[in-house]
Amino acid sequence: MAIKQNTLINDEVTIPEYKESVKEKFLRELICLSRLYYNHKKINNPTLLTNWNWNQKSFSKKVFYKLIEKSTPFFSSYDRILKLEKRYQDALRQNSFYKEVKEILQKTKPNVIFCSHQRALNAASIFAAAADLDIKTSTVIYSWDNLPKARLALRADNYLVWSDYMKKELELYYPEISSDSIHVTGTPQFEFYQDKSNIIDKETFYKRYNLDLNKKIICFSGDDTKTSPDDPSYLKDIAEEFVKGNLQNDYQILLRRCPVDFSGRFDNVVEEYGDLIKEASPLWYFSKSKEWSAVYPSLEDVKLLVSTAFYSDVVVNVGSTMAFDFGMFNKPCVFINYDQVKKNVQNWSVKTIYQFQHFKSMPKQDAVIWLNSKEEIIDKIIHKKHWNSTQSLMKWFDIVVERKGLNASLNISKILSQF
Repeated sequence: MAIKQNTLINDEVTIPEYKESVKEKFLRELICLSRLYYNHKKINNPTLLTNWNWNQKSFSKKVFYKLIEKSTPFFSSYDRILKLEKRYQDALRQNSFYKEVKEILQKTKPNVIFCSHQRALNAASIFAAAADLDIKTSTVIYSWDNLPKARLALRADNYLVWSDYMKKELELYYPEISSDSIHVTGTPQFEFYQDKSNIIDKETFYKRYNLDLNKKIICFSGDDTKTSPDDPSYLKDIAEEFVKGNLQNDYQILLRRCPVDFSGRFDNVVEEYGDLIKEASPLWYFSKSKEWSAVYPSLEDVKLLVSTAFYSDVVVNVGSTMAFDFGMFNKPCVFINYDQVKKNVQNWSVKTIYQFQHFKSMPKQDAVIWLNSKEEIIDKIIHKKHWNSTQSLMKWFDIVVERKGLNASLNISKILSQF
């Protein structure tokens, strides 16, 4: 309904519920792990394997995924991975969902099908049916870190990517995809910063989120629970140092949780430092599953995020693209770069995070401010020690997104209108 309210839609078609078969799931997960192993060797980055869940909880899942892990060595060559891909495509066509969708497409006769999330499982069958009916298909790569994760579930005629850097990544990880079918369009998420109407009036914004007009804002943006399980402890570290330095009269912390973090893990620290920490919860739409591929931000959240970046002095997080959001207003980003003594997950380390493949795109280390210990919090967050400008940050932006990405909506429309 939210999309319909903000977009000109003449007709809508309800897609039947998709239930993945055991065969489909087995092949899909086997392809993923096989690709992770293959890509790990190809680019010599073992962190790729952290994208696989090695610790299943239920007995049935342990058996299921252990069988996949035991099968993976038999599919170490790329030719065999492609054969798995073909078997997966065949399996999709055996599902009754495929037949239902194919009938719908035969009746509606769309010119092109566009999917905004390359990991959407039901889209794989829809795109398979479209291919069999000679209907053109296009998809986008959802985020800057998606391609190394080996989760490209569907196959399309055209792939829309953020930048030349991402195009080269797609060619690297999926060499069977023709270069001619990959189009650099940018991503629409950074367009909104160019429109001043997306900035909420200052008094309204401060009042809505219980902020003090006389204090500077430090934004703490949380990651999902897997990426950064110790986020609440980092937030508490900052609050403690602010109080210790008697800075609570000059600064306030605005917490923006990750949109899919429903854990309530920040509640205790927010309650303990209620006068210092305020919250601006993301305003996203969710399906019942609350999976990434089924959630999206509202226009109200776009204005909330734009305004948060505009009114804040700096953003603090563990390796988030929020660095680019704040860079749009010439605001610096602080990357947390130390581990907690008491960890929530023992084998997790922030050092692993910054070895992820997408951080290889950072041209210089001074693109962000590195917070290497709790003792540096005042120097780095308040005084921005060793930081001069966002010049390096925006050079990084130009690599990952490119300036043409600031017209992404128009670029995407042009590509889709060609079919």
